[in-house]
Amino acid sequence: VRKTGDGTVVLLGFPSVGKSTLLNKLTNANSPVGAYAFTTLTVIPGVLSYKYAKIQVLDVPGVVHGAAAGTGRGKEVLAIIRNADLILFLIDVFHPEHYGALKKEVYDAGVRTNQKLPDVKIARTSKGGITVGTTVKLKKIDKKTIRAILQEFKIVNANIVVREDIDADQLIDVIEANKAYLPSVVVLNKIDMVGKEELNKVKDKIKPDLSISAEKNKGIEELKGLIYRELRIIRIYLKEYNKKADMEEPLIMWEGCTLKDLCSKLHKDFADKFKFAKIWGSSRFPGQMIVKLSYELKDNDVVELRMN
Repeated sequence: VRKTGDGTVVLLGFPSVGKSTLLNKLTNANSPVGAYAFTTLTVIPGVLSYKYAKIQVLDVPGVVHGAAAGTGRGKEVLAIIRNADLILFLIDVFHPEHYGALKKEVYDAGVRTNQKLPDVKIARTSKGGITVGTTVKLKKIDKKTIRAILQEFKIVNANIVVREDIDADQLIDVIEANKAYLPSVVVLNKIDMVGKEELNKVKDKIKPDLSISAEKNKGIEELKGLIYRELRIIRIYLKEYNKKADMEEPLIMWEGCTLKDLCSKLHKDFADKFKFAKIWGSSRFPGQMIVKLSYELKDNDVVELRMN
């Protein structure tokens, strides 16, 4: 499935959790819905329109135990996740144990949720053995273990700098350099089918980010907002010289983006031709002239670009 729009969200869950129903409530998709397992036989895409953003939501076939090893087309399903911007774990209120099983399948597929690539730098050298430098106190692993792990991967000469407290698994992830790091949210579904006491027990067990009933349309608007926030989307309004800003439809960008990113999104040559920009919003004063392409934009900024 080709990645389109302003971000891609994958709905991940075991069969019968209600992904098809949720997709239909979130988007304009027409995903088959039925009260039996494996309703979704292929990847069904839909588009969630929210605050001018067009977010692609993918309903993938239900995951089964052993998916990462290839059971039930699991490798195909989990491969899609690596290209997503957000994973939505949809958990059946009657099966909270599925959350731990799903996390394991995702982990085994080489996806790390709600983590960042560890701040570890490994520079191979031609001689001198393994030198380990740290800028923090290591509590989960010692230098001897670090050297042993590197040697297991046939790295015998290298300079390694560790800037955060990591464990052995994180070090291996850095060495292998084939992991995907993605944000995720946990959503508990079918809450209309249990009492308050049972619901609270499940919430205490898996700590969901949101509890909904897709069937009863409960919590859907809150979920749209959660997805939007977790994707770290911002809105940039554009203004032409001597004209009013277009405040009707913003350009959708990502939190942390710069003027260079904005130029590149508008036209491939804009970054090279950039002279300066005037910015209203995050600048120190309205219409401040900014000459550095590295300037970081904020949500609701109004930008007027000037080119050479």
